Amino acid sequence: MGTNDYILGIDIGGTNTVYGIVDDNGNIVNRGKFSTRNYSGFEKLAADLSGVIREMPFFSKLKAVGVGAPNGNFFTGSIDFAPNLNWGEHILVKDILEHFLSLPVVITNDANAAACGEKFYGGAMEMTDFVTITLGTGVGSGIYVNGNLLQGKHGFGGEFGHIIVEENGRPCGCGKRGCLETYSSVTGIINTVKELISKKENTILINDAALNGKIIEQAAISGDAVALEAFHITSEYLGKALANYVTIFDPEAIFLLGGLAQSGNLIFDNTKKVMEENLMKIFKNKVQILPSQLPDADAAILGAAAIAGEALNS
Repeated sequence: MGTNDYILGIDIGGTNTVYGIVDDNGNIVNRGKFSTRNYSGFEKLAADLSGVIREMPFFSKLKAVGVGAPNGNFFTGSIDFAPNLNWGEHILVKDILEHFLSLPVVITNDANAAACGEKFYGGAMEMTDFVTITLGTGVGSGIYVNGNLLQGKHGFGGEFGHIIVEENGRPCGCGKRGCLETYSSVTGIINTVKELISKKENTILINDAALNGKIIEQAAISGDAVALEAFHITSEYLGKALANYVTIFDPEAIFLLGGLAQSGNLIFDNTKKVMEENLMKIFKNKVQILPSQLPDADAAILGAAAIAGEALNS
């Protein structure tokens, strides 16, 4: 991009769609959000969002639009079979936004967006081989190999959350059983706690609708045995899975972000320990596990903008 060029970054989530205009230095100069759940289809959301964007003072300087979304497909420009979006099986995001904004649009899945954000604006600017792992409602990953984002033949490369880690394990929203994200996501640790509560009485945690990742984290910090065991189980699954990832991709670093990653050493320490225990000797003590260096509140927008930035620079 040239000086004073701007990119619109859009992150489409099951709850909210956030957007921001990003300058060359990764500063978000305007931002906002819409409630995704208020829209029965993407076209109306795109129309409303585009109307707001066109009124912004930076609109004339926009060069492109980047979109991060669950099951976003770089090659087709669509969102395909996203379980948390009730807009149909194939949502033609690229075509619809290009119609409303008259700008080039690039889309990929939200985990790939996070990797682009880390590469353009975060801790991986000097790296050619790294992985980002998103630990939120589910588990996703974005992979850089030799300086290039891995998309895969069909646009779905890096579905780390759906590797099977437990035979005949917990049912997953993808239709399989025993996927990593059923154990090492925020949803996974909540379900682990519920299972442990049913077996143990000595805990401050209660199995009810209010139970969430932050409550479990606070209980673990206070020394609650069930919460600590849940983090231990969660990081065991994650550490072993990352050891397999290292064997395939040989990255310089693995960046963790999302709700669970914000738990700090509760998730990082044992994950690193277990990964190292399960690595081949040639990989031991060579791969860093790091927190994302993108500001958490900005990561989704910066990641989405970076997708378009990478396309413009390629």
